[in-house]
Amino acid sequence: WREHEYPKIASRAKREGALVMFADESGIRADHHAGTTWAPKGQTPVVKATGARYGLNMLSAISAKGHLRFMTIEGRLNGETFCEFLRRLITGMDRKIFLVVDGHPAHTSKLTKRFVENNAERLELFFLPGYAPQLNPDELVWGHVKARVAKATARTKDELKRTVYRTLHRLQKLPRVVASFFHAPTCRYASA
Repeated sequence: WREHEYPKIASRAKREGALVMFADESGIRADHHAGTTWAPKGQTPVVKATGARYGLNMLSAISAKGHLRFMTIEGRLNGETFCEFLRRLITGMDRKIFLVVDGHPAHTSKLTKRFVENNAERLELFFLPGYAPQLNPDELVWGHVKARVAKATARTKDELKRTVYRTLHRLQKLPRVVASFFHAPTCRYASA
């Protein structure tokens, strides 16, 4: 896909003046812990946690130029919430977006298809092959976010939301970091 399909999308985007973006969704839970810790030799390290179980779902879209747009939601991702994300994504954009997504049911719902048809001059969807997260550089957004949020140990759902939002907003202000996701060993896009 990266060698055959993506170059066609990138070439067409260049001809039409469109912006290619990759989108993905992920969830994060308050009881998620990532990273390592230490303890004196012979003692088991202890990581303090609240034991609370609550989560948040996140959507984002990134471009090789370092653009990042995101939205957080409570509950499951469905066609309605994905269309809200798409509406926000195209708002304020000065050109058409070619959005590359996976085969999540929300991306292929009747509601989504209708939204894309009604906004065809501003948005077009392209689909990755099944079970190929290594082809989506937006997956690296979630690794970045989860590594930072896991160290924060949120005590409440609102605290988790604020931490996630703050982390995504900070990443949004770092376009070079976002653009670097397209050059990671797992993603390498030559002419993104």
